[in-house]
This record gives sequence, structure tokens and C-alpha cells, in this order.
Amino acid sequence: MSGRSQGIDAHMITERRRAKLEEVARHRQPDLTVVVEDVHDPHNVSAMLRSCDAAGVLQVQLVYTVDTFPRIGGKSSASAGKWISTRRFRSIEECYGQLRREGFTIWATRIGEKSRSLYDLDFTSKTAVVFGNEHRGVSEAASDGADGLLQIPMVGMIQSLNVSVACAVTVFEALRQRMHAPGWDTPKLSPQEFAQMVEAWSRKRTDHRKAKTKGSSP
Repeated sequence: MSGRSQGIDAHMITERRRAKLEEVARHRQPDLTVVVEDVHDPHNVSAMLRSCDAAGVLQVQLVYTVDTFPRIGGKSSASAGKWISTRRFRSIEECYGQLRREGFTIWATRIGEKSRSLYDLDFTSKTAVVFGNEHRGVSEAASDGADGLLQIPMVGMIQSLNVSVACAVTVFEALRQRMHAPGWDTPKLSPQEFAQMVEAWSRKRTDHRKAKTKGSSP
């Protein structure tokens, strides 16, 4: 009796998990992306990936021309890397070229007189936001090549935020706008892309459980 109950419970958990995966996939935003340029602290990159996942970002662009991509532990990123796809580019020009071919408008984050307030921008259209190195900020190439510059309004003595915090503030403003726009509950992925994503995520979960079980065997 107990064995049968356990089997039923396991099936129910599997169904709940699939429902969760489908709900997440339904709100993935293929028309919103973040460009990470030479951010070297693994904790910052991990936090950025977690924020992107939470805000529905489908894919993150990685541009590392000065620093090397940091090694990120699964625990620090809460395994966000499993749920977000990434693309790597050898230069900011290569990255921008690809994004423009895909129809993205590119905004680079930089404090200055030419920068527009984050809250004055429309994030409901196809948008890419660029975040630069912790100390140097975005490169001149990233700044000059963007369609525009944005900054987060601040009224304190400190006029800059940690890059991961800035990323979180930005992607959640984009999420806020999108949640209030028509069609929020309609998947932006095609039916085929939606099904493929849910299936891929399901396999990742199954593979993770198998590896964990194998590792715990005597």
C-alpha cells in the first residue's frame, strides 16, 4: 500500500513540475536580452543570470574581450544557467551585428548627459541592454555602437549601483512594462519552440536526479 502511494506521489510531483516548466516557458521573453561585457566577478555574473531568469529573459549575450568568463558554481547561481541560454561573441561589434540582424534595439548603460532615464524607455519592443565591467563600465565600442544610452535615476550621494543590482532594476522594469502590455499571457515562443523548451528542461531535471542518485550510491 505504501509503495503504491509513493508511486502516485512521485507521479503527482512530476506533473506539478511539468506544469511549472510550462508556466515559466509561457512567459519567456525572446525579445528581451542582456549583454554582459567583461563582467569578471562570478558572484555578479551569477546574480545577473538569476535576475534574468526571474524576469523571463530567454537568452543572455556574453562578450569577453579583456577579461575571461568567470567560473560560476551552481550553488551561487542557483543553477540559473540551466534555464537560460547564452551566446558568446569575440567582440562587441560581432554581438551588435547579430542582435541588429535579429531586430533588437540596443541600449548601453552609462551615466551621462546623453543618457535617458530607464523609466522613459519602452521595453515592450525588441530590446537589448548592455552592462559593462564593474570598474570600467561599458567599453567605448559598446557605448558608441549602441542605439542609445540609458541610466537609472538616483538621488543619493552614491551615483552608481553594483552591476548585478543595475541589471536587476532594469530587467524588472522591463518585466513590469510587459506584464501590463496586451498579450502577456500569450507565449512569445512558437508552439514548436515552446514544446522543445519544456522537453529540454524536463530532461535536465531528470538527468540531474539521476546524477544525484548515482552519486549517493554506495
